[in-house]
Amino acid sequence: MRFQSLPWAFALVTPSLASLFPSDHSLQQLSDTKSRAEAVKEAFQHAWDGYNKYAFPHDELLPVSNGHGDSRNGWGASAVDALSTAIVMRNADVVNQILDFIPTINFHNTSSSVSLFETTIRYIGGMLSGYDLLKGPASDLVKNSSNVDALLTQSKTLADVLKFAFDTPSGVPNNDVNIISKEDDGTKTNGLAVTGSLVLEWTRLSDLTGDDEYAKLTQKAQSYLLNPSPSKYEPFPGLVGSHIDKETGQFTDGVVSWNGGDDSFYEYLIKMYVYDTKRFGLYRDRWVAAANSSMHHLKSHPPSRPDLTFLASYEDGKYGLASQHLTCFDGGNFLLGGSVLNRQDFIDFGLELVNGCHDTYNETLTGIGPESFSWDASAVPADQKELYERAGFYITSGAYILRPEVIESFYYAYRITKNTMYRDWVWNAFVAINKNCRTDSGFAGLQNVNELNGGGKYDNQESFLFAEVLKYAYLTHSGDDEWQVNPGAGKNAFVLNTEAHPIRVVQ
Repeated sequence: MRFQSLPWAFALVTPSLASLFPSDHSLQQLSDTKSRAEAVKEAFQHAWDGYNKYAFPHDELLPVSNGHGDSRNGWGASAVDALSTAIVMRNADVVNQILDFIPTINFHNTSSSVSLFETTIRYIGGMLSGYDLLKGPASDLVKNSSNVDALLTQSKTLADVLKFAFDTPSGVPNNDVNIISKEDDGTKTNGLAVTGSLVLEWTRLSDLTGDDEYAKLTQKAQSYLLNPSPSKYEPFPGLVGSHIDKETGQFTDGVVSWNGGDDSFYEYLIKMYVYDTKRFGLYRDRWVAAANSSMHHLKSHPPSRPDLTFLASYEDGKYGLASQHLTCFDGGNFLLGGSVLNRQDFIDFGLELVNGCHDTYNETLTGIGPESFSWDASAVPADQKELYERAGFYITSGAYILRPEVIESFYYAYRITKNTMYRDWVWNAFVAINKNCRTDSGFAGLQNVNELNGGGKYDNQESFLFAEVLKYAYLTHSGDDEWQVNPGAGKNAFVLNTEAHPIRVVQ
């Protein structure tokens, strides 16, 4: 999941290792994939049970204080985000509990501003994924078929609530809106990722309902990103700026990166082609251009570790030698594109990026990567010189809020290469998360991944723990099911949205 900000105020507590079960030691000893998959399912059930007991139907569990939060409009974000993972884990009890709940959500009312992007990737994406899976390969899990139909109905209802966000002079949408007053936040621009990461879910909704309005709205907004103007804000072919004027559809800067705020625009270019190769050839071409330019212009190696590769950012002739946990989806995206397009150069570069992000996990005290890091040799803090010389990076924010991107790229690396080293990397990351983040009722974020036991916990369990972290960990250790990336080295039958919700591709 992309473009997430850090939590603004969470209670910090001292970790209690005595509460961990299964113990990290016993988990580390598991070597067969079946036992590992069962351990991930246990972690999912643990997180669900805590959420169900203390927070459902609110958006998220506060896993230290056993309270609840409503950061996603109070519509039950964790339940909707958990649905597709419960399905692929074949957890019928949780699946049917969520199916009973979703028809009761009132998407017409909330007390807080609504993010078009977050709501699309979590709620609409989660419900459409559930519909595709339960109308297809997982239909046997369903007790009440009318609840599956309600997933599509509720997706349409929510899109109808939100579509006024596109009522701008250009069609580039407002992201933060008040669904009661129909007002926006007054900003003049929208971001690259939040504009360019709607098209998969809304196009799928049109294809399922037969109403092309949803696809047209998002594809019109996307058209400005596919044909960027003015040209100076596309400094390298395929790589574009970060902000778009909602009045004109023109870019307002040439700040280029694969970091948060820009990331999932590039992700969705190739995923739209996977979704429908006939309609979205231009999206493929733009992704290829961006990928080639990234390899030639953004590729960067830390001076202290020239064996590692990261993607730099770029603005007006200057490179930014810093990156984020969010950015570490990039290796997986290159791997997907290389696999689909039969481009070994993209696969090889993707593996370079995967290796770099693995280093950010492998070199910290917790075995978990930081929120943000840098390899700028001119600005290394005195207290991190040893880390930089050894690891090739230093930490600029040590937080970890249960992000999935590194595990996500490990998953793609394993599925596409079948090299079990990448499967083991997923497992090691899962073990580290279970050891450092697990509480008596769920999983919490960490204050500093390079301190013993994470330096204290944030009292929040993000919904993407269910949707992404536990799904990727499970899928890495399960079989060649239809919803897997590259199932049995065959054509993809599903494509994962940026929240890891599997969407059925057009056949």
